[in-house]
Amino acid sequence: DPDMAASMAERRRMFALARSSWQDYDKTKLSEGGIIVSRSQKSITLPAPAAAAIGLGKTTATPVEIMSAILKAPADLLWFGGIGTYVRASGETNQDVGDRANDAIRITALDLRAKVIGEGANLGVTQRARIEFGLNGGRCNSDAIDNSGGVNCSDVEVNIKIALASAMRKGSLTRPARNKLLAEMTDEVSALVLSNNYQQTLALSLARKRGLADIAHQSRFMAALEARGLLDRAVEALPSPAALV
Repeated sequence: DPDMAASMAERRRMFALARSSWQDYDKTKLSEGGIIVSRSQKSITLPAPAAAAIGLGKTTATPVEIMSAILKAPADLLWFGGIGTYVRASGETNQDVGDRANDAIRITALDLRAKVIGEGANLGVTQRARIEFGLNGGRCNSDAIDNSGGVNCSDVEVNIKIALASAMRKGSLTRPARNKLLAEMTDEVSALVLSNNYQQTLALSLARKRGLADIAHQSRFMAALEARGLLDRAVEALPSPAALV
């Protein structure tokens, strides 16, 4: 039963440090049963409730066993926020993935028991694994959708700077004044980015809901994108036009 408020406050403190690692976490702020350990340890002893929560079946295990169990744990949401590819399709090999650092803990899409995957990280799941997960009832977007907020925020910031560049060249707006103006726009930009991403995800959800009813339109759309060099079916593991007939 984690103390989410205390955990968030401590994470914010760590984030504000010039340089930080998990060793900087104030251990007194850990929730009951919480621990911070290194992946290099030979074995780790978990509290019984923690082991049960991830379906481990034992309280003492190697870091690899624990991390694999976390990936396979029954959960509403499995969120990826770091570096590495942790899920591949059952028809792929670790060599296909190309992330040797995580070969030992990587699982297949068929091993997943989470209902939803959130890919805040880049390529936490391979494209073929996303498809396999979806075909087996899971819900997920691609990483480009789930972490698009930061990209969209940068786009808006750049566009604002371009719009203000003329005034700066003429000398009617100084850099400090521009930066102050940008800071004052923070809440408005945040609202705009959230709205953009909400609308984008809603459009995808509506397209998914229509499913086979729109398959002919979707097939023509993919063909048009492919003809313009904007889509590579092989890279995206998409079916051929013949397979969609």
